[in-house]
Amino acid sequence: MASDAPVANWHLLADIGGTHARFAYAAAGETCPKIIGVYTSEAFPSFAGLLGQLRLYCQRLSLPETGLTQICLAVAATPVGNEIRLTNNAWCFSLDEVVEQMGCPRIRVVNDFAATARCLPHLGAENRVAVGVGSSLAGHPMVAIGPGTGTGVSSIAFDMHGRAMVLSGEGGHVDFSPTSDLEVAVLQHLRNRYERVSIERILSGPGITNLYHALGEINDQPTPLHSSEAIGAAALTGQEAMAVETMKLFFAVLGSAAGDFALTLGARGGVYIAGGIVPDYIDFMKESEFRARFEAKGRFASFNTSIGTYVIAHPHPGLLGAALLCNEAEAE
Repeated sequence: MASDAPVANWHLLADIGGTHARFAYAAAGETCPKIIGVYTSEAFPSFAGLLGQLRLYCQRLSLPETGLTQICLAVAATPVGNEIRLTNNAWCFSLDEVVEQMGCPRIRVVNDFAATARCLPHLGAENRVAVGVGSSLAGHPMVAIGPGTGTGVSSIAFDMHGRAMVLSGEGGHVDFSPTSDLEVAVLQHLRNRYERVSIERILSGPGITNLYHALGEINDQPTPLHSSEAIGAAALTGQEAMAVETMKLFFAVLGSAAGDFALTLGARGGVYIAGGIVPDYIDFMKESEFRARFEAKGRFASFNTSIGTYVIAHPHPGLLGAALLCNEAEAE
């Protein structure tokens, strides 16, 4: 927990995903969030309970209640209206609750990957790991895609004056489009379980488990592992054949999806991989078909080949993006 307070006017920042909720504060005008705490949804049955605990932590940090001028909540949901219901989390809360608990009526709620996309132009070389060839062109659209509890996708573009505009959406719920006979078989397997198969059914923690069991059935092989963490660990050590095949296919599909978003959004500013999964598998990713599949776009292969692909190495990109959004709102 940060302890270098007090500050006068400050912003409360939150990155609330399907598994973790990360909170930080930043002095108004600053873009270096100071972490208050990282909490799991399992530890707090309700978001109201977490807010109560958060308020106590802010008091211990000597953050003045009267100095809280803005709150930015980056949530793994489509924020519309007063009620916020997370997509892959049981939490449901209202903005009125936040105002009552924190005493600040100025609240901005954005999709968590909108906040991640906002930070992309501010990531230096030390905060990203390049995967494959390609480069990022300043002033051109940039895309963030991130497998985690779910699959987040967002982008950022720039007007003729260089002003940033975040394009938020629900790209993780686009249709899974197989590009090989094996992927067609996986799709058929998953259609027996789900009414519709989106890329989130594959490019996420639960998606890794889906892939693993689908491949086991297709290959008539045992699948004794039951979590994405166990499957990933077995793939890294090479101890379990189906685990290795699962992670190979995971990164191949991720490359195809990332390439599709690059084409759709003209992301010559680069495609950035975020989320809680990929940073643990960077070497595996570099040896996978990720980059080949990213570039394999037929007549537009050369277009994608020129685009850089990166894994975000910043510890809290969503909070950095939230700080930037708060400062922009203050300047309006």
